[in-house]
Amino acid sequence: MRHWNWEREHLDEEYLAWHAETARACRRDIVQMTHLANSGHPGGSLSSLDFYLVMYAHANIDPQRPWFEERDRIVVSHGHTSPGVYSVLARLGYFPPEEVIARFRRPNHVFEGHIEREVPGVEWTTGNLGQGLSAACGMAIGHRLKGISAQHYVPMGDGEQQKGQIGEARRLAVKFGLHNITAIVDYNRLQIGGATSDIMPQNIGAGWESDGWKVNEVDGHDPVAIHKAMRAAVHDEAAPHVLIANTVMGKGFAFMEDIADFHGRAANDDEYQQCIKLSGDSAEDWDLEPLRQRIAASPQPCAELPSTYPQIAAGTPRTYAADQRTDNRSAFGNALLDVAEANAAGQAPPIAVFDCDLEGSVKTGAFRKAFPNHFFEAGIQEHNTATAAGALSVDGIVSVFADFGVFGIAETYNQHRLTDINHGHVKVACTHVGLDVGEDGKTHQCIDYVGVLHNIFGMQIIVPADPNQTDRAVRHMLATPGMFTIAMGRSKLPTITDESGQPFFGNAYTFRPGQGDWIRNGNAGAVVAMGTLTGRALEAVEGIRQTGDNIALAHVATPTEIAPEFLDELAQQPFIVTVEDHSVRTGLGACIAAAMFARGHAIPHLRLGVKQYAPSGSAESVYRSAGLDADGIRDSVMKFAKQT
Repeated sequence: MRHWNWEREHLDEEYLAWHAETARACRRDIVQMTHLANSGHPGGSLSSLDFYLVMYAHANIDPQRPWFEERDRIVVSHGHTSPGVYSVLARLGYFPPEEVIARFRRPNHVFEGHIEREVPGVEWTTGNLGQGLSAACGMAIGHRLKGISAQHYVPMGDGEQQKGQIGEARRLAVKFGLHNITAIVDYNRLQIGGATSDIMPQNIGAGWESDGWKVNEVDGHDPVAIHKAMRAAVHDEAAPHVLIANTVMGKGFAFMEDIADFHGRAANDDEYQQCIKLSGDSAEDWDLEPLRQRIAASPQPCAELPSTYPQIAAGTPRTYAADQRTDNRSAFGNALLDVAEANAAGQAPPIAVFDCDLEGSVKTGAFRKAFPNHFFEAGIQEHNTATAAGALSVDGIVSVFADFGVFGIAETYNQHRLTDINHGHVKVACTHVGLDVGEDGKTHQCIDYVGVLHNIFGMQIIVPADPNQTDRAVRHMLATPGMFTIAMGRSKLPTITDESGQPFFGNAYTFRPGQGDWIRNGNAGAVVAMGTLTGRALEAVEGIRQTGDNIALAHVATPTEIAPEFLDELAQQPFIVTVEDHSVRTGLGACIAAAMFARGHAIPHLRLGVKQYAPSGSAESVYRSAGLDADGIRDSVMKFAKQT
């Protein structure tokens, strides 16, 4: 087909003829694929179809090069309208229409029920409503950092507007002048449970306008009106635009129109016959038998997603002296700046940092001062920030999201999960985890981060013992593709030393995921620590060793990834005691227990950690009340040793 653009002021007759004929074919595609699958969302797909056609036909995209770097980004936020998206992409030449119709919602095929990024032409896997605009913000930021001029379009549902994250994203877009984003709301006034005005009344346009967007209401089934409004939005460099497209649920088939039931229900056999009559097509056009035969055939493979992670130099590690006390978060900030400077080469580095009004606490200030255009203060809007950082991470920029643990992990699990589904590389740097928040109290005690993040298949978790290990772990994280979370406490920590008094994790130490580090060797039992409590565990072990019991101490920084050889070494001990500033239910102790069992090892095991939320107080007093200070750890280990 011929490709159009936004240069012409008016649609020509060629486009209008193409639009009418293609809309007719797409409506058939939508009904057929949902009917064959006996599931799906035909109603919203049909109401969104006309603006999908105008948008995809005029955007700078290419079915022959679906992932060329300078392309526009179309982030469909209401991902349940996948039948509409897939049908339009098929009619534009991304893949054969009959392929998607036959494969839709079937096991082991790429055309899933909600749009998936693996499908050429789909930019972001959505369906978790409310996240599309945030993702487009991240992509627009990435284009700005790379000097690429591109447009970003975000089709959305009207019921979706009830999501608070959309307001967060609107404000971020305006603050950072992301005027190359155009949102389109499919205003069909219906959602699963009925009328949107009954389920949750809202003035959609006023909400967008109050946040600084230009609002334009259009007939969502008139390609001329849609083109005029979208063209104006694309050419306006002063503000982002939202189009509120007045549409009809189930448009094109009278018995479906304005019926909420068809939001998520396919046409049954009788209704399918009605669709044939209403379409004006021949019965042969609607014949399902060739499609059913195709279902059993081998699917055509889709191209693999491109790998875009940049080459990152880790720089030269710092070593904090044995008598130097600092906090892991400061070591993180220093290493972040070091890596950025090592990759700047006289220009800006391929690194961006997102902050949620905690710059001073999460120690990103030095990076901001050195690279202000690569620092994005997003305010107290964690959900939007997590998604934006995740979306940026798939586009050749190292994306760092720094926050407190309770906000950056506990609040934003779903956002990180979606980034994982999209094969992202976001680096989550969370401080103030565990009881180490001290005086902040129960509401800020992120004591379940390992258990939560362990459920995200692509997430690698690092909990460093001291500033030296933090320094090397941060460099590894930034230089390595994939999703990472580095979890750090609040307090200043002692430098962990070897038996000669030298920094254990300093100088020539290399961070390797999975390895267990033996800080003290022994054969009378082993204490295995994680993170902030390692210094207290070392003090406890040294006290026990002075009594003649040759207790060992090891540290595990990657609790969800433990080397088999380390587990085998642990199994040679008479017992183990795990120590962590984390819930005993799901943290290091649980991970080691599961890994040892899978390895075939049975060994007495005591878990020391957080057993309930703790009161406010200094970190030391809170640890003491939980039995996690040096004396408490020592007493627990000695008692357990006697029992075994």
